[in-house]
Amino acid sequence: MSGQANNKNTSNKRNLLASARFLLSSPDMAHVPADNGFEVVFAGRSNAGKSSALNALSGQKSLARTSKTPGRTQQLVFFALDDNHRLVDLPGYGYAKVPVAMQRRWQQTLDEFLTTRKSLKGMVLMMDCRHPMREFDVQMLEWCAHQGMPVLVLLTKADKLKNGPAKSTLLTVKKELSELPDITVQLFSALKNTGITEARRHIIQWLELNPKSN
Repeated sequence: MSGQANNKNTSNKRNLLASARFLLSSPDMAHVPADNGFEVVFAGRSNAGKSSALNALSGQKSLARTSKTPGRTQQLVFFALDDNHRLVDLPGYGYAKVPVAMQRRWQQTLDEFLTTRKSLKGMVLMMDCRHPMREFDVQMLEWCAHQGMPVLVLLTKADKLKNGPAKSTLLTVKKELSELPDITVQLFSALKNTGITEARRHIIQWLELNPKSN
C-alpha cells in the first residue's frame, strides 16, 4: 500500500511541470510579469540545449522553440504553470552572433532581472557536458554564490559521451564546485531522458509544488 502511495505521489510530481504554457516574452524589465509567486530560471550558453531541456522537463515537444542556430532566444521568455508559478528562459550567452550593442542591452536586462527579482527561487544552469565550466558559466556560478541563489547544474547532451567519460566529467565538475554553496550537479540528456526525473524533483521543490498524495 505504501509503495502504491509513493508511486502515485511520484507520478503527480512528474506531471506538475506538464501544465507549463507560454505566457509572454519580454526584451526588458518593463514588460515582465508582476514580481510575485515563485520562479525558476533557466540559463546557459546559447548552444547548451536550454530549449530541449525545457521541453523534456515539461514533457511537451514544442513548449520552447528549438533551433539549429544558437542564440535564438533573445528575450526573457516566461512559461506559467499557474497564476503563481513560472519557468523563465533567459537569453543564451557566450555564443550568439548578434551586435555588441544588443549583447550589452541583454546583459543589463539580465543583471537587473537576476538582482532584483524577488520571485526567483533557483537557477537551472545548463552546460554541454563536453565543454563544461566555460568563462560565462563560472561567472554565473560565482554570481549565484554571492547572491545566495541555489543552482542546479545540468550537464546536458550526456548522450554524446560514453558512460565512463560522462561520469568522469560529472565528478570533475562536482569537485570544482565543491566549495560553492547550494549547488547540485547532474548528468542530463533530453534525447535519452537521462536525469529528467531528478531535475524535475529539484525544480518542483524550489517552486514549493508539493502535492499531497490522496
